Amino acid sequence: MRKTTLPLVLLSALLLASGCGGSGSGSSASAGSSASANGANAPESAAALAADAKSAATGDIPDSQNFLTLDDRRLHVSMVYPEGWTVQQGPAGLSIKDKNNLVRIALANGSAPTMSRVQAELAGLKRSTPSLTLGSTRTISLKSGPAVQATYTTQSAPNPVTGKQVTLKVDRYELAHGGRVAVVELGSPAGVDNVDAYRRMIESFKWR
Repeated sequence: MRKTTLPLVLLSALLLASGCGGSGSGSSASAGSSASANGANAPESAAALAADAKSAATGDIPDSQNFLTLDDRRLHVSMVYPEGWTVQQGPAGLSIKDKNNLVRIALANGSAPTMSRVQAELAGLKRSTPSLTLGSTRTISLKSGPAVQATYTTQSAPNPVTGKQVTLKVDRYELAHGGRVAVVELGSPAGVDNVDAYRRMIESFKWR
């Protein structure tokens, strides 16, 4: 897989789209890469995840939700996702979206992530996204291997009709396998509890 770098101008496109709202529409996946201290490349989102501003209190995944398996042979990864959500392919990743929930998977060549590298990537995102508020960073173990988990919040652009903004809470996971690095971001509006469903999704992530 070739290293893919997308310009930060995608942030404007994401924020513009989020300001327009719209439930169930696809959201293009975006991914980039940033150089680590040892010269290896790790994927970095071209922009922080942005939520639609249509509603700030929608998106709960019910306990009865049925899940499907996304087996992407182009990216050589798989993961379960809620049935009925919109999947949209990008040049180096994909997005899965429903209401104000947004999941993004980005792939690039690189070495295993470290806490310091992930923190540096998020610091870079904060410089380009003033609404981004950094949370915690820690190392964890997933079924697919060790990973670095980070959290952050960000806000959508104001809805052009209501002027309201949505605060999106994001769990970001970075993991590596065979010279490839994946960034998996799972975002929901503040006040929406998708903890169990999102845990199921990230635990199902597999390399192919």
